[in-house]
Amino acid sequence: MTGSLVIAGLGPGAEGMVTPEVLEALDRATDVIGYIPYVSRISPRDGLRLHPSDNRVELDRARHALELAAQGNHAVIVSSGDPGVFAMASAVFEAVESGPAPWRDLDIRVLPGITAMLAAAAAAGAPLGHDFCAINLSDNLKPFDLVLRRVHLALEADFVMAFYNPRSASRPHQFASLLDLLNDQVEPDRLMIFARAVTTPQQEIHVVPLQEARPEMADMRTLVILGSSATRRIGRFVYTPRRA
Repeated sequence: MTGSLVIAGLGPGAEGMVTPEVLEALDRATDVIGYIPYVSRISPRDGLRLHPSDNRVELDRARHALELAAQGNHAVIVSSGDPGVFAMASAVFEAVESGPAPWRDLDIRVLPGITAMLAAAAAAGAPLGHDFCAINLSDNLKPFDLVLRRVHLALEADFVMAFYNPRSASRPHQFASLLDLLNDQVEPDRLMIFARAVTTPQQEIHVVPLQEARPEMADMRTLVILGSSATRRIGRFVYTPRRA
């Protein structure tokens, strides 16, 4: 097969955070596939076909890209952040596993990007300086009870936690449930970082003690980080000691 499929991360928002490797893949692409807001970041040009699609159709999007590559095209699926972190890379390989056998022989590459967790941590200081975990709060692909169980176990381990997709219009109450769990299990002055639209002109970074955190402080453009018991604040910076 002469086609190819690249699964690329566009970073957290700033154009300067798109890697040269991803830019090169986009320059070579005949087709760019992705969620509408991400495809809108790609400049049109002659010979390039753009295929924007709605949310929650990740497997359909992946199959479409694989079909294009199998036809000899150079397809690029774009995700925000890093494509391997709660994004399209996993969906593509799920489609490969359940799809036609020839898809397994396609030229497929995953190109990393700067995920929101890392960009938010850098904007705040160094809250990920010791052991940490990332948890997706969306229950689109798993029950919310499982989300809360994983948070509970991470609290027992005293991890710093980065929360993706904290609150949306369709699930306005889940982040409130998370805050109830956190307030019940950890000290009220535990540091919490709300990083919204990180690296864009609309960036907002707010650091508050857990007891002052409110559900309306987060939305789908917000990455939330809960510090460990060792995380501390120095002026405007938050960091977790390496020997925590």
